[in-house]
Parts: sequence; structure tokens; C-alpha cells
Amino acid sequence: MASYFDEHNCQPLEEGQTPNHALHLARLLLDTGFAAEWDIEFNRFFGSDGRAPPASKEFVDKLPTHSVTPTVAAQGIKCPVCLMEFDEDDETKVLPCNHQFHCACILPWLGKVNSCPMCRQEYPTDDPQYEEYKKHKARAKQREFELSNLHDSMFG
Repeated sequence: MASYFDEHNCQPLEEGQTPNHALHLARLLLDTGFAAEWDIEFNRFFGSDGRAPPASKEFVDKLPTHSVTPTVAAQGIKCPVCLMEFDEDDETKVLPCNHQFHCACILPWLGKVNSCPMCRQEYPTDDPQYEEYKKHKARAKQREFELSNLHDSMFG
């Protein structure tokens, strides 16, 4: 019969070592079915694959296209997606967060995900459920900010 530690692929605690309670809590939640409920809620908002939807076609079409100038090409700046330097006359797209990418790199990305690959700033989608979820998140964040300000003004 295998020992508990062999069965669970872990080592006994050394003398003076404390258990990782967060890890135990995570395992408990997973074992009790909490993960299944979380997956159901997540899939309800994001669809079955659990990812954010692609950026809206209108947003992608309105992104400005620039040609790389000789000055920028001489600086040796690289596209964050393919890690290739921008060459003179390459066509690039600039996102509202001011990150610049080769057109051939960023367009497929935005066709799958609605955020900047560098800073993760989210952009509009064509998915009404996801847009509603983003509004709900923003309202909750605003409420938290207002409560914090109210608390600080009363007790600060």
C-alpha cells in the first residue's frame, strides 16, 4: 500500500515548516464542486471556450495604418508580437494605447482577442453579452471607488 505522500505526489513538512493554507483551500474548493459552478458562470458570460471575444470589426477597420519612417526603422524598434524589427515602409497598426504592431501580426490577434497583447487594454467587441459584462465590471469598480472616497472623507 502506498503512503499518503506517494499517493498525492508530495513531501512531508520539514521541522518548523508551516502548511500552505491557500493551497489547501484551493484544493478543497475544487474537490467540493466549486470549480464546476465557476465554470458554468464563466461560460455563461464568455461562451464555451472561456475566452474574451474578438475585437469588433468596426474597431479594427478604424485603426490607423502607418508606414514605418526611416527614423523609426533606424531605431531598431521591434514588433512586440513577432519580435522582428520594423523595416522602412512596413505597414503598422497603432492601437489606442499607442502600441505599434505589424499589420500581419496584430490583425489575427484582434480577430481572436479584444485586448492589446502588450498592456491588455480591452477594446470593443461585437458580443452584446460580453459588453454588458464589461459595463457591470466598470460599475462595480466605480462603486468601490466611491465607497472608498466616502470612507476617506468621513474618517480621513
